[in-house]
Amino acid sequence: MPLPLVAIIGRPNVGKSTMFNRILGDRLAITEDVPGVTRDRIYGRAEWSGREFDLIDTGGFIPVSADLIETMVREQAEVAIEEADLILFVVDARVGPTELDIEISRLLLKRKRPVLLIANKTDNQSIEAEKYEFMRLGLGEPIGVSSTNGLNYGDFLDEVIQRLPAKQPEPETEALKVAILGRPNVGKSSVVNFLAGKARQIVTDIPGTTRDAIDLKIRTDGKEYILIDTAGLRRKSKIKENLEFFMSLRTVKALERADVAALLIEGHTGLVKQDIQIIEEIARFKKPMVICVNKWDLVDKDDITADRFRAEFKEKLPTLSYMPLLFMSAISGKRVKTVFERLEYVYGEYTKRIQTAVLNEFLVDVVNKRHPAAVRGKYIRLFYMTQAETAPPRFIIFSNYPKFLKDEYKRYLENRLREKFGFEGVPLTINFKKR
Repeated sequence: MPLPLVAIIGRPNVGKSTMFNRILGDRLAITEDVPGVTRDRIYGRAEWSGREFDLIDTGGFIPVSADLIETMVREQAEVAIEEADLILFVVDARVGPTELDIEISRLLLKRKRPVLLIANKTDNQSIEAEKYEFMRLGLGEPIGVSSTNGLNYGDFLDEVIQRLPAKQPEPETEALKVAILGRPNVGKSSVVNFLAGKARQIVTDIPGTTRDAIDLKIRTDGKEYILIDTAGLRRKSKIKENLEFFMSLRTVKALERADVAALLIEGHTGLVKQDIQIIEEIARFKKPMVICVNKWDLVDKDDITADRFRAEFKEKLPTLSYMPLLFMSAISGKRVKTVFERLEYVYGEYTKRIQTAVLNEFLVDVVNKRHPAAVRGKYIRLFYMTQAETAPPRFIIFSNYPKFLKDEYKRYLENRLREKFGFEGVPLTINFKKR
């Protein structure tokens, strides 16, 4: 089931990022960073008193340019208000209410969203008394905390958990849940409409777990699919500079629920920054993925155009070159009908299990072809290998000195694993443990 989404909003320099890091602390549970893909981390998974929730730090997209700051703070507040299940409105207890604080509070009151008012930087008793100035914002009594030293964080997080919506289990279904992702104007709506039209049998519209989102349940070739709608991105044209922030919110919420992701990019523009950022999100969530290169009909092509596109993709994202590319056109319908086939295939790879005996034969073979380099005079041995999990696949290799294995050799093992067993479109995890 999707986790509740908690958003931290507020003007610059009130301590949003410090609060974000303090809440996550040792409970940080997002997956490891993906090599080759750079982006400031603005979300994480937090846990308190046995309850998990996703946390968004809106400070990740505050610009340096002073003339844009107030505009972007307002826009980020609007995004958070629409998407989040609970809003943490952070103010500076040492400064008192500012005009921008008042403006954000008016927006919150107008939209009638669940809000906790947090007076940060309440580092001592004298400042604690100042927090009551914020009562005039109309958002109730502020909770005084210090993100720097953790003062009052236990009570604060207890209140957060109390305000989260009740757990709603995801309806049980055997249908494959597909997140259709992509930046604006890449053709998401056209693809969804084409897929629904081809199915010719829309079973039902299902209210999604995200506000103003509708899931589409369709049946084709005797199989059911749930398309998780993220098309709301198209309706937010006024949010320009903050588009990446909004995309992150929608992508996170869709990936929480999805079994597999279909990412649409434009063939005639190639990979752009926003595409790479969405790919990063999918890889963080360890979801299988098909990259649909849409509008391929608009590309001037020769016999090697597709090969050049693949080479460019591999150059920009060398560690993610296992992602399959499907060249298609939602307007003409060319190859769109194969989307479900490709999604079914990568999901099958995602849930695949390799027998331990087969894995150990593989390990002996690849080690014989290339031994790990000795470190500090220590000869590294790899004893055996097993698959610990599926969906996502996770493998464990036992070694006498696992901490001395170099990243280059780890990549060698993963590449050989993919060559031998496939796992196209599937992120893999290989853990190394001492024996």
